[in-house]
Amino acid sequence: MPSVCAVFGGSRGIGRAVAQLLAEKGHRVVVVARNMEAAQATASALGSEHIALSCDVSKEQEVLKTFEKIQSHCGSINYLVNAAGVNRDGLLLRMKTDDIVTLLHTNLLGAMLTCRSALKGMLHNQGGAIVNIGSVVGLKGNAGQCAYSASKAGLEGFTRSLAKEVAGRNIRVNLVAPAGFIHTDMTAELKEEELRKKIPLGRFGEPREVAQAVLFLLESLYVTGQVVVVDGGLHLVM
Repeated sequence: MPSVCAVFGGSRGIGRAVAQLLAEKGHRVVVVARNMEAAQATASALGSEHIALSCDVSKEQEVLKTFEKIQSHCGSINYLVNAAGVNRDGLLLRMKTDDIVTLLHTNLLGAMLTCRSALKGMLHNQGGAIVNIGSVVGLKGNAGQCAYSASKAGLEGFTRSLAKEVAGRNIRVNLVAPAGFIHTDMTAELKEEELRKKIPLGRFGEPREVAQAVLFLLESLYVTGQVVVVDGGLHLVM
């Protein structure tokens, strides 16, 4: 039987690339996004065996109901990918508290809620794998991104701690940390010609290149508690 994979934030960008790659590898994918139409469009493009669900990961009851639906339609999940996230750049002195809370609730609390719900099924399956999508700024920090960096740094600590908690139950938890310079909707308005000069490999990355790292971690049975940086070498010069 194919593995059941839930991809939160699976309707666009890196999450969509992950969903596409998993489907190509023969897994059954549950595409989860806040926008149901976007999730449905992605799932339909993958094929009839894949399904779409709507969920705001920052809301506990929505997460619980989403996993109930996944269990009903597909059974317990084998793989979980947390790619849902938001960004609100700005100097800390100028940031609104509501924006800070939104960042933390979506990027960090949301991943904690989905992981907690996914673990129940993985324990039943006697194994599973989780990959959280962090960011290189969570490792290095960046001026104007205090709240975003904090949410992603928290995700790294959470990933390593959860990996220690569940390793004995054959559940692996890892994190992929891409650079901000990946071709997605969030980077569409950046001045690529200038910015790529800062990247050692000399170009922006593609969502599929990040997805390949995610797939590696999902399928690598002897890797857990790791952070894989996918940034064209940007962390070397930060």
